[in-house]
Amino acid sequence: MKKELRKEIELAEGITAQLNKGVLTIKGPKGEVQKSFLHTRVNISVEAKNIVVFVPLGTKKDKTILSSFVAHIKNMVKGVKEVYVYKLKVCSGHFPITATVSGEDFIVKNFLGESVSRKTKIIKGAEVKVNGAEVTVSSPSKEVAGQTAARIENLCRITNRDLRIFQDGIYMTQKAGKDI
Repeated sequence: MKKELRKEIELAEGITAQLNKGVLTIKGPKGEVQKSFLHTRVNISVEAKNIVVFVPLGTKKDKTILSSFVAHIKNMVKGVKEVYVYKLKVCSGHFPITATVSGEDFIVKNFLGESVSRKTKIIKGAEVKVNGAEVTVSSPSKEVAGQTAARIENLCRITNRDLRIFQDGIYMTQKAGKDI
């Protein structure tokens, strides 16, 4: 049965939203986040201090898409209020690993005794800090922070070796405020 679906997300004080050709921009005290929300059946509008997500005659599939849009928008609003922080730990049992940030690159040297350093790009909008054996990734966008942390963790993936013995690498210890 088709019915009207409508969800409203209230914006806190100090947070503004702007919609321009399907791209929603949310600005707040901790930064700015942009995301494209284009779908033929789902409409988004900004009204005063609310963001309204609306489907005129929605099916179950439309309801799932609407709920996904609402979840993304809530994450964006939360991110501009308080930044998402991911923490990683450098673990080295065989060779001392050196992790550094150089411009847009995250560099790992001496991983498993390799002479060539491993590099990955830091996604624009993420801030990476290395403090001894702790790496901190922060961003107002949950997707950007999570993807950057995942790239860093995947950079030190070990293949063709016994993982019970070779436990060196960089591992996530905290995801957006939740301990792992």
